[in-house]
Amino acid sequence: MQRLTMMQRLLRLGAQRAARVGAGIGLLVGYSQLAWAELQFNMTPGITEISHKVFNLHMTIFWICVVIGVLVFGVMFYSIVRHRQSRGVKPAVFHEHLGVEITWTVIPMLILIVMAVPATKTLLELDDTGDADIDILVTGHQWFWEYEYLEEDIHFYSRLTTPAAQRSNLATKSDDYLLSVDKPLVLPVNRKVRFLLTAKDVIHSWWVPALGWKKDTIPGFINEAWTRIDEEGIYRGQCAELCGTLHGFMPIVIDVRSEEDYDAWVAEQQAGESA
Repeated sequence: MQRLTMMQRLLRLGAQRAARVGAGIGLLVGYSQLAWAELQFNMTPGITEISHKVFNLHMTIFWICVVIGVLVFGVMFYSIVRHRQSRGVKPAVFHEHLGVEITWTVIPMLILIVMAVPATKTLLELDDTGDADIDILVTGHQWFWEYEYLEEDIHFYSRLTTPAAQRSNLATKSDDYLLSVDKPLVLPVNRKVRFLLTAKDVIHSWWVPALGWKKDTIPGFINEAWTRIDEEGIYRGQCAELCGTLHGFMPIVIDVRSEEDYDAWVAEQQAGESA
């Protein structure tokens, strides 16, 4: 009877452990699926025409590289397996082969030309900052951004608003943790915006992934970039150049509005500054 009771206890203990392991595996699988859903290994297509072109160029070159990799490694592994020593295969003995030399010189050259043509067209379009409707001076500081609308005579600073309690793990982090500012950069849809980018102290980098590009802001220099956004909404970015201890605390927020709402915002800002 005592032996039976001991066996029952062991079985019960085993069942409890199995249940705990099963629950742990269930939680791990659930968390893994959630984490996998949030992972993104590729570039974002963006929200502008030029960002779509950059994305398509990236995917074209990516698949060219995939095909090259499959062919090269396929031939390599076939040669290793088919001509291995255990099969009694004797290695060929030759010094050079003019045809092979020409082939592996011409083929890579043609591949580079195929990749260079669309890449050059996209780069030229990225650098075409002319005929802009709006000019904005972007200045990087340690650790905030300064925006000046040159024609509209609007000027303000944009600083992080994430509470210190969240940054110190004393409060629950919000969805826009380290990505919220007091004054976002307001832009209209369907208008070409030229950015003039510089910095006051050290090198920063102005990066909003949805735009499809990023630019360094360098003290004493002016870099140019442009965008024309097709969709209204809030788009976020960050400084992409290590610029000091609070580098992670200088986000970028773009508030894209309709042309009518943007014009109303400009009038409101000008009236406020004049008052």
